[in-house]
Formats: sequence, structure tokens, C-alpha cells
Amino acid sequence: MANLATLLESTAAAYPDRTAIVAGGLRLSYAQLDGASSQVANLLTARGVGRGDKVALSCPNLPYFTVIYYGILKAGATVVPLNVLLKPREVAYHLADSEAVAYFAFEGTADLPIGEAAWEGFRATPGCREFFLVTADPAAPPVLGGPEHYAPLVAAQPAAYSTVDVDDDETAVILYTSGTTGQAKGAELRHRNMRDNARSGVALFDVDASRPDTYLCVLPLFHSFGQTVIQNNAIAFGGTIVMLPRFTAPAALRLMLDEQVTFFAGVPTMYWALLGALEDGVDVSAIAARLRVAAAGGSALPAEVHRAFQRRFGVTILEGYGLSETSPVASFAPWGQPVRVGSIGVPIPGVEMKLINDDWSDVPDDPDAIGEIAIKGHNVMKGYYNRPEATAEAIRDGWFRSGDLAKKDADGFYYIVDRSKDIIIRGGFNVYPREIEEVFMTHPAVSLVAVIGVPHESRGEEIKAVVVRNKDHDVTEDDLVAWGKEQLAAYKYPRIVEFADELPMTSTGKILKRQLK
Repeated sequence: MANLATLLESTAAAYPDRTAIVAGGLRLSYAQLDGASSQVANLLTARGVGRGDKVALSCPNLPYFTVIYYGILKAGATVVPLNVLLKPREVAYHLADSEAVAYFAFEGTADLPIGEAAWEGFRATPGCREFFLVTADPAAPPVLGGPEHYAPLVAAQPAAYSTVDVDDDETAVILYTSGTTGQAKGAELRHRNMRDNARSGVALFDVDASRPDTYLCVLPLFHSFGQTVIQNNAIAFGGTIVMLPRFTAPAALRLMLDEQVTFFAGVPTMYWALLGALEDGVDVSAIAARLRVAAAGGSALPAEVHRAFQRRFGVTILEGYGLSETSPVASFAPWGQPVRVGSIGVPIPGVEMKLINDDWSDVPDDPDAIGEIAIKGHNVMKGYYNRPEATAEAIRDGWFRSGDLAKKDADGFYYIVDRSKDIIIRGGFNVYPREIEEVFMTHPAVSLVAVIGVPHESRGEEIKAVVVRNKDHDVTEDDLVAWGKEQLAAYKYPRIVEFADELPMTSTGKILKRQLK
């Protein structure tokens, strides 16, 4: 069968008693996870939701997410994971745009009332007919006139279900892009896109069901990185997923120690935070003794963070690259080979990459040539849901254009230069923020930095660095401007430096440069 849900069913059949999920004091076996997902599938079928229907899901990193995710797939429906930070108006947009007919939402907390926003957004979307509120207290009675509660509904369903057979090219998941340019678009990912990307774990990380890994799940599961590299990869190979609903470095380090985590994947800011939290007397040697894989993606990993993690944990971070539109993994540092710091590796098996110009023509095969990454292979999406024009702009002859600029060395390793939209044009010169950020990260007073362009009367744009200082450093703005002038060409160094206590980030840990601007 082509259904992505067979990843869970196959593992549950082979290892029913193996622990699938750890969340606080809860431990779910693969048999329990599979049975709970079947109950969700039975509920959906009873409500007339089936093959080809879209079902939305708003939930942080809790077992409910995985249970419902695979239940939706078993029913033959398409999962539409939504960012838990969405407001009611945004929820309504995503429900309407995806044409969702049903919606599962976790209630949230007082600080993050996910359920309230979800219910309001649902009520503003006439086409979405079913709403299920997932509560932390399964016995909590539903509010009169409010949403139906998930727990009693699924408890009444059988824990066995005959998974709907689907075609390889049917849509398994619709992942919404971050919407940095206009409204968010839904990337349609086929069952084979998601399944093959998850199974790439063998080549990428040397995973093996006979010696299962323990994965720390800190990446949001509503995002493609967390879904594929943690959730689906772990389930495909019988691993254990240790869930952390909200990332904090101290909590992550404690779980890595207590649960003997062997596999960690995160965005660069998470690695930066882990290193910063080591000052609190963490037993690094005990964590390092178990940690087998450290993977990074989502944005460029600063070389200084890479080297610092290697020194402290004795594990080399494997850096990769991908997008929601590519399921997401497109390239990775080859397993078992010396890591090239700053490189996103080579295309994964079954995937091709090349550099192109604005007109889609190929960039000359020259190590100094910069071009936009284009990707072709089993991981490339079907298209943007109900947006044929946007799909045609992004995909040509099977090649997807990424919007990311890169170089390629003589051995075929790729190096991200920057986002094409982040380039600063100062006085007619192209300036790549990532290059400046890498340099500034080597200064002892700089803990984190983001470089942006700001309007300038005569030069078009001026270069500005927003810096988070390391503790116990009293460096000034003028000090860093002068230092940058020594380190960088005259047209590259930032003339403006601003200090901040923290940098704005997305829920997936990417720095929000547009907000800084």
C-alpha cells in the first residue's frame, strides 16, 4: 500500500511492545499508538470524512499530534497541520484555503489558547463542518453550545481499522509555507514524497530498526522538518520519540540526559541555546556518551556554533537543506564522511540539485559562481494547492526553484550564500548578510547576530547588524563597527550596529528578519 500510515502499521506489527512516544510520565507502545490512530480513523469515517478530504490539525508536540496525524492518513484523508500560534482570522484563512472539512485542535494554555483561536476560526469557516477539541483532561465536560470533546468520541471507537488504500500521487499532507511574500500557500505533498523522504534516514543517519534511536522532538511537528526527520523517520525505523511541547535549552538538556537521547535535530538557534545553557552545570559527558546524531536545518548554521558544539559534545553536526515544498530534505552532509563546515552537503539519494539564473538557465560549473538552487526528485511537491499560476512559477520540467542562493564546489558540495530576497544592494554592490553574520559570530562579545538592509538616501541600502551580546561583555556599537571595518571589505561592513536582548523568531526558530526591518 502507498498510504504513509503504513509506516506506523508496519512498525507496530514488527515491534508492538516497543516504546513509540514518551511525553512526561506517559509512555505509548507502538501497539497503543497504532490502536489510538485507528480510533481516530474510525471517528472520521463515522462522520463521513474519507479519501481526499482535508482535515486540519492544531497541536503542539504532544502524543495527540502523532495519534491524530496517522488517524487522518489511515482514513485516506489529507493532513493539514497548522501553526499553533495562528490567530482566529489566520485559522479561518487556512481552513478555507485548504478546503478542510474537519478540524482537531488542542485546547492550549492560558498563555497560548490554541483551542479558542481554533474554535473562532472554525466558526468563521462554513465549509468546515466538524470540530474536535482535544483537552488535557479527558474527563472534562464539554461546554454547552461549545465544541465536541475529542476524548469520549474516540474512546467509543474500535482500536482496529482497515487503512484506506491510496495512490502514490495522492496528497498526504498540505504544509503551509511561512508566507514571507504575501499570503501563505499550501504545498501539496504526496504519500510517496513524505514516505520516501522519511525512509531516507537509512542513508542519511545510518538508522536501523534493530538498534533503534531515541529522538528528542523539539522541532514543531506542524513543520516539515519535525514531521519527517523526527516523527516519520523514527516511526519508520521503530525509534522512540521523546516529546518536548515547548523548547527551552535547560529542559531539552535534561531530557537528553534522562531519556538517553541518541538523535537530536534542531535549527541553528536551538544549538546556540543549548551551548548557552551549559553554564548551568549540565553533565555534558553523559549526554555526549549517548548522542549519536546531531542534525541541523531550517537556516544556515554559523560555523562558530558548529565548532563549539563539536568541542563540547564531541559530535559533529550534520547540516542539511530543504523546504516545505521538498518534504523537506533535499541535501545532507554524507554520513561517514568528513564534514565540510558551512556546507549543506550533497543531494540525498533520488534527488538532483543544480544552480540556475533568474531565467532558469544553468549557472556555469564554476566554484565561484552563485545561483539559485533548483531541486528535482522524489521529494518535490505536487504543487501549491489551488494555485496553478504559483505552481507554474515555482516548478518547470520537474525542477523546483527554491529562492535560495548557493555555490557548489568541485566535489559537488553546496554552500548557501543567502536567500535571494535577503540580499542587500549597497551602492550597486551585492552584499550577502550570511557572510557578515559568520564573521561577526567570531567576535567574543557576539552571542547572536542578524544582518539586514535599511533604506539609505544615496546608497539605496545601508548594512545594519542587530546583535545579542554575550554575558559580561560591554562592547559598544562603535567598537563593533570599527572591528567590522577591519574584518570586511569597505562595501560590506555594517555602519549601523544595534544591541537587543533577543531576536524575534518564528515558531520553528528562524530569525524574523522582516520583523527587524
